[in-house]
Amino acid sequence: MKATKTMKAVVIDGITPASNVHLTDAPVPRVRPGWVLVRVKAFGLNHSEQILRLEEITEDYIQKPVIPGIECVGVLEDPSDTGWQKGQAVVALMGGMGRSFDGSYAEYALLPAHHVFPIETHLSWHELAAIPETYFTAWGSLFESLHLQAGDRLLVRGATCALGYAAVQLAKALGATVVATTHKREKLPLLEGADIALLDDGTLAGRAELADVHKALDLVGPRVLRDTLRAIAPTGYVCHTGVLGGQYVLDDFDPIKDIPNGVYLTGFYSNTPTPAVMHDLFAFLAQHDLHPRIGASYGFAHIQDACVALDEGKVNGKIVVTVDEDL
Repeated sequence: MKATKTMKAVVIDGITPASNVHLTDAPVPRVRPGWVLVRVKAFGLNHSEQILRLEEITEDYIQKPVIPGIECVGVLEDPSDTGWQKGQAVVALMGGMGRSFDGSYAEYALLPAHHVFPIETHLSWHELAAIPETYFTAWGSLFESLHLQAGDRLLVRGATCALGYAAVQLAKALGATVVATTHKREKLPLLEGADIALLDDGTLAGRAELADVHKALDLVGPRVLRDTLRAIAPTGYVCHTGVLGGQYVLDDFDPIKDIPNGVYLTGFYSNTPTPAVMHDLFAFLAQHDLHPRIGASYGFAHIQDACVALDEGKVNGKIVVTVDEDL
């Protein structure tokens, strides 16, 4: 009988603080129709995975035990029935990764083909790992939800996170004027990519710097969303995408009273990337020679340290984990 091939992976089945994250042996997944096997080169860490480890893992809809990770970059080890080529470079994200089925904290990942995207890129594997989920979310928030155009004035609230940096970078490359905020004075210098950096004390409504801002990307979330709605100009758009404020829902929200007349409230949910959007995103990155802000890098053997850094929230930029030791 042929022995089952194994790989290194992070596997969790209950509340798992970063200090308890470790590598273990797991079987390499077997390919089935409609799914492809990806040899993971690298992956980025996300707040979503922290929520999974510390809270969401107890929910019944989470497959347990599960390998976390909502994104990765790598090469096709087995393209299955897709018609793609073995060795082809791909990115993968969302669609249930790390929740409904095993994700990217592993040497190999078996992923549904409709959430895997062959790509051509000018970026290294290391840089590429910082792109899929973060830049897709920024792209969708700016262009699908806010309909951002060159010449617009944009507020990015909660901009000193990986998603915030990406949003500022994309908006500036497009030709928008960007006002970016942080609630920590010592992080204001990190917003040098924006036209205006503001210290956020929890109240932005009425600030002179926002007088002509008609579009806002709110990454802090329900804790400040009412204020963001009041802070932008009439006929403006607010996109609620992040929950950095630690509050997930709006209590006693009254749309008639809480949404100012003429202001539009929307959101962006990043679970449905498409080949067309991913193509446009990578074409834009190449056209403008954009490179992600990577805050910290770890080898796969140090995944625990990477998760500790994520949970502490002290890294300025995307945390990347490289699985391939040759990178």
